[in-house]
Amino acid sequence: MDTINTLFLLSGFLIALSVVASRISSMVGLPLLLIFLGLGMLAGEEGILGIQFDDYSLAFLIGHLALAMILLDGGLRTRLKTFRVGFKPALSLATLGVFVTSGVVGLFAMWVFDLTLVQGLLVGAIVGSTDAAAVFSMLSGRGVHLNERVSATLEIESGTNDPMAIFLTLLLVELLVGDIRGPLETLMFMALQFGLATLIGLGGGWLSAKLLRWLDLAPGLYSLLALGLGFCVFGMTSFLGGSGFLAIYLTGLMIGNQPGRHLNFILPVHDGLAWLSQIGLFLILGLLVNPSGLLEFALPASLVALVLIFVARPLAVLITVKPFFRFRWREIGFLSWVGLRGAVPIVLAIFPVIGGVENAALYFNVAFAVVLLSLLIQGGTLPLMARWTKVEIPVGVTPNHRGPLGILPENDYEMFVYNVDNQDLDDVPIRLLRFPSGAVISALFRQHAMLHPKGSTRLKPGDVICVIGRSGDLPALNRLFSGDAKLKRERAFFGTFTFDGDALMKDIASVYGLTLSPGESDMTLAEFVSLRVGGHPVVGDDIDWHGIHWVISEMDGNRVTRVGLRLY
Repeated sequence: MDTINTLFLLSGFLIALSVVASRISSMVGLPLLLIFLGLGMLAGEEGILGIQFDDYSLAFLIGHLALAMILLDGGLRTRLKTFRVGFKPALSLATLGVFVTSGVVGLFAMWVFDLTLVQGLLVGAIVGSTDAAAVFSMLSGRGVHLNERVSATLEIESGTNDPMAIFLTLLLVELLVGDIRGPLETLMFMALQFGLATLIGLGGGWLSAKLLRWLDLAPGLYSLLALGLGFCVFGMTSFLGGSGFLAIYLTGLMIGNQPGRHLNFILPVHDGLAWLSQIGLFLILGLLVNPSGLLEFALPASLVALVLIFVARPLAVLITVKPFFRFRWREIGFLSWVGLRGAVPIVLAIFPVIGGVENAALYFNVAFAVVLLSLLIQGGTLPLMARWTKVEIPVGVTPNHRGPLGILPENDYEMFVYNVDNQDLDDVPIRLLRFPSGAVISALFRQHAMLHPKGSTRLKPGDVICVIGRSGDLPALNRLFSGDAKLKRERAFFGTFTFDGDALMKDIASVYGLTLSPGESDMTLAEFVSLRVGGHPVVGDDIDWHGIHWVISEMDGNRVTRVGLRLY
């Protein structure tokens, strides 16, 4: 009984401390996952609490469960439209990129640790993949808003590159313990990892999404059913020889992109589950490591980490992305820098321990050191690098709250809640607002009292407005209620003037005295800018042309809707 009480006390204390530490992370700029690892180490056998934990099998099980929940949540939040610009480069990085990274790091590890070729390559395979937990949490938790081409590539890569790293790790572990597969069997294993995961993940995700949308459940049960279905897909795929990690990510992707009221109940719960998984996983991994053992490999492991960060990752991006896809050099630079390592390499480093590989402690401690340095160096400088490489775009205005009304099964009406921060709206009658067609103000709150808005009602700064509309009305509503500070940031980035994407280039050329070729005269501004940026435009893409800096400021799917410009 005392053991159970102690377990509850310590686990509750560590989880609560980890959550409170998230405020410290935001204040001092340290990556949150690094703090979780640090707390785990402080609580460990050689730390303050002296908790003895060396059960690698249990850590392996917890790692699988936590990573499954993190990837399910990542898939739920990934929009299919991001695949328009990010899927192909992400797939290249998730397959060929892992090979290149693992090979470069493996050759260096072979030299620095005096290992055989296979042993060195195993080190490279373990640290070869980026980590979904690290990437998702860093991008969402540091307030960094990247352009869609870069953010989509990083998110999809981190969610899909685990199968390749697992395949390489298992293959090399089998070589070291003498259980050697033939070439045909190896290819079949690789094909099963990717093929079954894709087939079962997409199929199971599609069926799960239809079931969740069809059933009428209590709100709290939707998230549990989604989690249960995700685990079923993970387990079935792994049992049949596929990658459960890729399958559950694809399942989340299919569920998250099926519109319906169920998503309003699933997403908030799974956000909490993903955070709990990250906290638990990194605390357990922190408990598992002994600082004295880590110090034994500190110097050579640090050299491996530096080679990974400054040589292997940039080389992989240059080889697998730059020649084949239209990325600008500054985007290539950011992709090269944000190859964050997290829980996956540490979990993979448990494979040699469980498999009985010689010098298994080396692989675990090296992986841990690489993750620590990656989170510290790459994660700690992520906002700075985003600004330096100019891939960060201003965070647009969004409603304070939004939620569907549950009236229509498709394209449902929603309630949008805004604060009136725009000083230009001070004392303006509601009837003079340029509202999107079909959107209406349903309520107005002033000093905590609800007013019944009329056309003659004059707005005041600090008012809270409830608007009923559809998602297509958001761009116009966001512009209308944008606060002065955000307007200044947007104008500094996109330009003081913005033009509709359907504006004709010949009309703009006549105003600014520009010279156009015969083919360009009949183009719209959207077509012209899309052509100039090389196709697949995203918000934030820019060109310099005839003394004007043109920046794409709004898009509707694949179509450019507004373009800002700054005169030199």
